[in-house]
Amino acid sequence: MKKHIRKFAVLPRLPEKLLPLKEIVENLWWSWDHDAATLMLRIDRNLWDTEEYNPLRVLCKVPQKRLEDLSRDESFVSHMERVHNRLKDYLKSRSWFMTHYPKHAEKVFAYFSAEFGLAEVLPIYSGGLGVLAGDHMKSASDLGIPLCGVGLLYTEGYFRQYLNSDGWQQEVYPKNDFFTMPVELVRDQEGNAEKISVTFPDGDVFARIWKVMVGRNNIYLLDTNIPENKENHRDITARLYGGDVEMRIKQEILLGIGGIRALYRLGKVPAVTHMNEGHSAFLALERIRVLMYEHKLKFDEAKEIVASTNVFTTHTPVPAGNDRFPCELVKRYFSNYVSMLGITMDELMLMGSEPVDKKDISKGCNFCMTVLALHLASFNNGVSKLHGRVSRNMWYWMWPDLDVEDVPINSITNGVHGRSWISFDMAGLLDRYLGPKWVDHPWDHSIWERVKDIPATELWHTHERRRERLVAFVRNRLRKQLERKGVTGAELEIANEVLDPNALTIGFARRFATYKRANLIFKDIERLTNILGNKDKPVQIIFAGKAHPRDEEGKAFIKEIYRMARRPELRHHIVFLEDYDISIARYLVQGVDVWLNNPRRPMEASGTSGMKVCFNGGINLSVLDGWWDEAYSGDNGWAIGEGEDYVELQDSEYQDNVESKAIYQLLEDRVVPAYYKKSADGTPKEWVEIMKRSMMTNCPVYNTNRMVQEYFTKFYFKGLELWERLSADEFKGAKELAAWKKKVLSSWDRIKIIDVKEPINKELQRDEEFKLEVTVDLGNLSPEDVVVSVQYGQMDFYATRIVEGDEFLMNVVGEDGNLFRYEGSINCYNAGKFGYAVRVMANKETLASRFHFGKIKWESI
Repeated sequence: MKKHIRKFAVLPRLPEKLLPLKEIVENLWWSWDHDAATLMLRIDRNLWDTEEYNPLRVLCKVPQKRLEDLSRDESFVSHMERVHNRLKDYLKSRSWFMTHYPKHAEKVFAYFSAEFGLAEVLPIYSGGLGVLAGDHMKSASDLGIPLCGVGLLYTEGYFRQYLNSDGWQQEVYPKNDFFTMPVELVRDQEGNAEKISVTFPDGDVFARIWKVMVGRNNIYLLDTNIPENKENHRDITARLYGGDVEMRIKQEILLGIGGIRALYRLGKVPAVTHMNEGHSAFLALERIRVLMYEHKLKFDEAKEIVASTNVFTTHTPVPAGNDRFPCELVKRYFSNYVSMLGITMDELMLMGSEPVDKKDISKGCNFCMTVLALHLASFNNGVSKLHGRVSRNMWYWMWPDLDVEDVPINSITNGVHGRSWISFDMAGLLDRYLGPKWVDHPWDHSIWERVKDIPATELWHTHERRRERLVAFVRNRLRKQLERKGVTGAELEIANEVLDPNALTIGFARRFATYKRANLIFKDIERLTNILGNKDKPVQIIFAGKAHPRDEEGKAFIKEIYRMARRPELRHHIVFLEDYDISIARYLVQGVDVWLNNPRRPMEASGTSGMKVCFNGGINLSVLDGWWDEAYSGDNGWAIGEGEDYVELQDSEYQDNVESKAIYQLLEDRVVPAYYKKSADGTPKEWVEIMKRSMMTNCPVYNTNRMVQEYFTKFYFKGLELWERLSADEFKGAKELAAWKKKVLSSWDRIKIIDVKEPINKELQRDEEFKLEVTVDLGNLSPEDVVVSVQYGQMDFYATRIVEGDEFLMNVVGEDGNLFRYEGSINCYNAGKFGYAVRVMANKETLASRFHFGKIKWESI
């Protein structure tokens, strides 16, 4: 007989004077407010460290006497009241959103992500994607944008890493204790847990809804580890990116479909939804289903309003980073669902179908989540300018009639939440010289211009303090790593000797994907040893990062670095820190002098770790890829190479040789000399000037407050306007748009460009006009259904294509039955060899993007 265990909970008993602590620790706002974090530390410094900076666990474990003593400590109570008042002021203060969009205060915007990296206390992230999602939510709160996050609450999260004695990565999966995490179970009026369900082939799956408070906004997380579910269903939210392909589709159905159901369950109907990567793309289908059910719409009508109000951000140019499922698996999981959409399975498959071979579709297809998202979102973007271009080239096959430049994938470059990553010391320095607006208006370039007024010695000494703390942190962390391996005696003492707090310190910490080339700097070990081991000008490197559990090559990179760090001539200069997380990242970006980044261009979509370094006075040494391709100005850091692409060469060994030598050359000729060229007061003036240029040029641009503002003005608000227009009068606009598209599709083949009249003299003087007259047969359509435009620009070297063309719209000036005459002029401001092409595109006022619709007819030869 199985014994019955009854459960109960014991909560921390806070003295009455300390009750505001509960409100403070339950809102993750404390994690990006330095004064609040300092308050947490004062409760018990030792517990703060041992409990991994989790204030809830500290309150659970701190002796009751200590709490009673703190309630009588006037200094602590005063500090707590100050922090509590700051939190209340933050929540009530008039925000950017309420200043500019007060009429839309009741609207709901939703942000879906498979992971959120908010703070150490909530380990439901794996790396950059999750940390970006966390910073996105924090900045949305700072700006006052009513954004709901939606994700999954993993019982084991991502793995914890340790290395065995041979340096091979091992993974462990400790259970997350929700009781001591900043999550609150959402309950109904009767006190019962709010739940949603989704249907799988083997039955219904139920999920509880948890809430995380992030400043002004909430994130809602789904958890299937509940008694109502079968054992195999409880594990759906066990591990982030864990399990096989079938577990992935279960998680992504739960995230997308279940996430929308959770929002509706809570009465939060999103006007606009943002998919952070393709993991949540099934949400588009659920939004369509709900609109069909609640408003008696047809599939095509509901699809128009959903696509017009969906935002999709793609984060990777690596093919493996875009989730793909076997078509048969999708058919099995959606066999019943398609009937609720009123479409056939073939129609569903077409929305996500991607040929295995773009040149030979007979080889079959996969169901790609990125393709589904691009089909069902009118607002799409990459995460840097370069990545936008790469993405347009990756996915242009979905819009075969468009030029690659017109593929509807925009770019919004990533940023970081500066307050979450800047050190207490540096923040205090900026407060003194920049004033408080660097916090409230971090996008304002004029504020950051004041960095040049900070005395060089003050900036340098502030940074030196952080490097010293980093070295102390690394030594302590390394000692614990060695103790876990059973190391004792003299070998253990080495941990106290590694690194020099005054030496030039380079950081390399990120996911150990092979394209990031963590081992590139070891290409010429003799040359590297000479650089690091220079007695007068020593250099040291701190590595950290995890390889995916199934990435054997990435694990081999870690092993190589581990073995290098054990070589006698390098062991004081190279350290690998195990179990990379937000805590390690914060120490690194706050303390290193140089941040090294050497991916294979153009495989880095953006990268954000280097941005965090800028807020702390660190300097980037990077390949011109991702964000650095647009950020590097020649005087704000160092570039490895000049933006060369080696993709077509297909010789990785040659590329590695060239770029590793470039790194050594930069270190020997520019980086090390600048660092060690110090004035009489010990300040490296040239180095500090580069620090200042880095802060002045990068901080006002690469922050998430700027980024989220850009998402809002370019995408969210336009989507909101379309929502209001298309849903008004019982969705009259959506119905009209669907009917119009049907008419256009049935009539499009009849459209012809009949004639193009151009000047006889094709050699013009600058500032003259090149006048054109175009006659178009519109068939059953009218001028209101199309735009006739001219794409023009300078020709390439071979005079075969237009380079970075521009567009002007032509005006209709006459008609004769189905024939319509258009006129327009090209203004010839610049001299050179130019070309132009005439096109007709379907267009309607309520279209989110005529390029996304993609119906285009070119003048043919």
